[in-house]
Amino acid sequence: MPVMRSGVVADGEAVQRFKRATSGGPSTHEFSTTAGTSRRMGKVRQRGTAPELIVRRAVRRIGLHYRLRNRDLPGSPDLANRSRRFAVFVHGCFWHQHLHCPRATVPKRNRGFWVAKFAANRARDDRSVEALRQLGYTVLVVWECETADPDALTAQLTRGLFRHGR
Repeated sequence: MPVMRSGVVADGEAVQRFKRATSGGPSTHEFSTTAGTSRRMGKVRQRGTAPELIVRRAVRRIGLHYRLRNRDLPGSPDLANRSRRFAVFVHGCFWHQHLHCPRATVPKRNRGFWVAKFAANRARDDRSVEALRQLGYTVLVVWECETADPDALTAQLTRGLFRHGR
């Protein structure tokens, strides 16, 4: 089953460039990081973000229970319920490059690095979703910008999580 997700299929060349750039191997681009950039990037949260907390509340509101820190499942979904076989990823529009979203910008500095990184992120996301579906999970991807309207988000989660009798 093809992965149904907004976004572009990752360019294999871009993924390879990213791997070379992050492995210390030969690269076609020079990358520089200032102390200020490093400090800002270090403050980016990975868990307990505002969009994730909004999604958690919405899932609880529709009466479903879930587990956090699902490191043993492909892609480590943000929320998952093994007995009901559902997984929810809460993606930041910037980091996962939400298609046609104004938040999905590409930084001007080290542009080649960022394009390759975002392509690698998208490829990894697609592999994770497909692996979970192969395990029989219903997988939903909720984008950061979709959390702005809690009622619409609750309706989206209800449709997605209850369509298979979950």
